[in-house]
Amino acid sequence: MIKVLIHGVNGKMGQEVLKQLDFYETCVLLGGFDKENTGNFPFPVYTDFKQIADTPDVIIDFSVPQATMTMLEYAKEYHIPVVIATTGFSEEENQKIIEYSKELPIFKSANMSFAINLMAKVLAEVAKALPNTDIEIIETHHNRKIDSPSGTALLLADSINHALDNKFHYQFDRHSKHEKRSKNEIGFSSIRGGNIVGEHTVQFLGENETFEITHKAYSRSVFADGAIKAGCFLVGKENGFYTMEDLLA
Repeated sequence: MIKVLIHGVNGKMGQEVLKQLDFYETCVLLGGFDKENTGNFPFPVYTDFKQIADTPDVIIDFSVPQATMTMLEYAKEYHIPVVIATTGFSEEENQKIIEYSKELPIFKSANMSFAINLMAKVLAEVAKALPNTDIEIIETHHNRKIDSPSGTALLLADSINHALDNKFHYQFDRHSKHEKRSKNEIGFSSIRGGNIVGEHTVQFLGENETFEITHKAYSRSVFADGAIKAGCFLVGKENGFYTMEDLLA
């Protein structure tokens, strides 16, 4: 049995992972970890890594960047594989995660949905077929989401950019920009409101027509399920940095 520690168990995604674990006969919940123990769980919720007596086989992380970086120190000490589904990392933090992956297996994806990662692959091919269009990404999330643009929007943009020799720069704010749109930019628009799980639309805008692809997530369960699959995949792997492409392969 694979012993799972849910890092960020108090959050909505932590709770979703908890629900989805019931469908995995090969997994067992070791416990949860969060900044506080609400006392409402029928399993241990740790607030200090020193409290954890039994070593997890894998940690599934849906938290915030600062908490993730602290957790990685614990994972490094005990050589525990980690699935990072948290988003909003700085460039410096992302580089540190790469460094950690030299000493333990790390699986990281801005979006754990199979369909989103399929969308990223499709967008790379569309971008090559429509090289002279303006590219815009519109993402919509619930009013509690902290980072903007979403990690998924950046994942989709990166897929397009890599397919076109990384010639694009990313435009996040046009408020203070008083000049016409550059052909080599990918624009981002972020909408926050209500309880929307996640919607991403990528537009390829030409002179006479627009081609767009949209993904809508109706339940957080798709992300939790993907994270658990990633955790099962990661157990027993060598040190290194793994992504959804490795899982899909």
